[in-house]
Amino acid sequence: MQMFQSSFLPAWTAIQSISDIFGFHSPAVSRFNPTEATIQSVHKALFANISNPETRLTCREVVTAFLTQIDTYNPRINAIISLDANSLAVADDLDAWLQDSLEDDDGSYTPDNTSSNSWSDITSLMPLYCIPVLLKDNFDTANQSTTAGCAALSGSPPPVHDAPVVKALREAGAVILGKTNMHEMALEGLTVSSLGGQTLNPYDTTRTPGGSSGGTGAAVASSFAVFGLGTDTVNSLRSPASANGLFSLRPTRGLISRAGVLPVSYTQDTVGPIARCVWDLAVSLNVMTAGEWFDERDNMTALRPRHVRGLDYTASLSRYQGENGGESLLGVKFGLIEGFMNRADNSETTPVNKAMDAMVCRLKKAGAIVIPVTDSMYNSTAILGLDVQAYEYREMVDAYLQGLHGEESRSPRTMADLYSEIDNEQDSFLVIPHQYAFVQSALVSSPLNVSYAQKQLAINALTLSVKRTFSSLNLDALIYPQQQNLPVKIGSRNQYGRNGILAALTGNPVVTVPAGYSNRDIFRNIPSGVPIGMEIMGLPWEEERLLSIAARIEALEKIRRPPVLKAKTRNADAGKWIESVPKVVPDRKNIHNMYPLGVYRNHFHGLSVYPKHHIREAAALLPSTIAKEKFPFSSYEQTLSFVQLR
Repeated sequence: MQMFQSSFLPAWTAIQSISDIFGFHSPAVSRFNPTEATIQSVHKALFANISNPETRLTCREVVTAFLTQIDTYNPRINAIISLDANSLAVADDLDAWLQDSLEDDDGSYTPDNTSSNSWSDITSLMPLYCIPVLLKDNFDTANQSTTAGCAALSGSPPPVHDAPVVKALREAGAVILGKTNMHEMALEGLTVSSLGGQTLNPYDTTRTPGGSSGGTGAAVASSFAVFGLGTDTVNSLRSPASANGLFSLRPTRGLISRAGVLPVSYTQDTVGPIARCVWDLAVSLNVMTAGEWFDERDNMTALRPRHVRGLDYTASLSRYQGENGGESLLGVKFGLIEGFMNRADNSETTPVNKAMDAMVCRLKKAGAIVIPVTDSMYNSTAILGLDVQAYEYREMVDAYLQGLHGEESRSPRTMADLYSEIDNEQDSFLVIPHQYAFVQSALVSSPLNVSYAQKQLAINALTLSVKRTFSSLNLDALIYPQQQNLPVKIGSRNQYGRNGILAALTGNPVVTVPAGYSNRDIFRNIPSGVPIGMEIMGLPWEEERLLSIAARIEALEKIRRPPVLKAKTRNADAGKWIESVPKVVPDRKNIHNMYPLGVYRNHFHGLSVYPKHHIREAAALLPSTIAKEKFPFSSYEQTLSFVQLR
């Protein structure tokens, strides 16, 4: 299958557009409304009047509608880092391919070519035909730099190849619109970065959009694309889905190749979609799992069992798309993890508890059985102590950067390079104070540490305990709120209260679904309309069952609602046809003063290390301009400091 990129466009497209050649007329105002569009609604619009080339909707119109949505509303929420300048050319290429598919040799149309059967054939070949998609900016694309939101990587040359998942999307007909902001280097959940600035939650712009894939979450919630891709090391797909009223899938570790994605942790990293409906999760999963079964660049893919090869994840969902709205959940058994709830009665936790209680009532009314799970091991704060990303981060980032950038490149080639003093203020990074200790630890830690092996043994024990919970209670899934409180406000120390660590360590799959929204209470300072999400965790390789359960929950009641978007400035041309891809300039000036930009300095002779008793003496020698932080140093760990640039 041809991969649609501008490089495949014939030479004559430089002279005149596809619309001119084939008689498609550029409308003054877009005929397609991107708000809440899904894969099915886009295809229905494209195929509605297919037999008439003069009036049918084109892929260029669809892509233009989404680009106009971005151009109008992104300045308010700051979700996009960069747009792909080739996206309209790719849309033209798809239009030309479709035109050729429908015409006979003499240029006439045959009824069979424009029938619903023909369209079924086309979407079976290209299930994402003309579907606009956004990528978190840690996915490799051959025509855009991979920055992970780090200004120090903004000048890096584009990778030679697309990441396998990106390649799969393109070959399935998707149009990659561009890259979204993320929490810098995917190390937190606030979605603030030195390159992309602070992304705002479109439902409440005083709050964060979750993270680290918060740019993707905010963008998909705002209808900047049909769906987007993110990554998840601890919470990073599920947190933005929860904070933006969306659906996400964190797949079983190994189901989707992670090659070509800037890594954090071999043990915990996964790749997955964020969408506005369960069906779109399933279609995108089909595409991302349809390629080569084993990827030698990610040997975790060797774990894939035979029974999931070639699985159609939409097959079990069709029955929930019918006129009756959806099947009952009769007999489905859920375990509600009580330890993942914060029953404190305050403005941040009470809305979550009310939404979860209402969801449990909804499930029971539909015939489900909900069993409280009270085992003391289900304590997310305690489980966080098993997080191993600090041991794996440096070595994985070093290997990625060295594989991406050749010997001649001036781009950073190691994690230490990223956090080194450099002359150009623009080539800096952002590490929030809450992360200082993590970065300091990661620079000197590795999987060779004895404590790493001890934590891996504890993770194995935790994984077995989760399986025992499923077995002893005969559960179909575990459920719990993604976050015990509302997404935090901008300027908060960190995105506290999230429950994603359990699946991150065990590798179990999770589908996140909207559970509700906060209801305004002016006397208790509870805001209105902030989204709340619920995680549905299954056993490994049971994505099909989880998606089926999520689809039934989705069909019970339409919970998701779009945010009320407001343009940052009045735009008289909003909704008008555009002839070229607009330029996005991230707002880097909106970074809260709680998150200082800076560069790292090692004041003790390069990579030298100093015994613990020297640290106090050495710290006294630091210039007064240095932001001095107290770190939990071990006996032979290097002393780090972060120089604020503003």
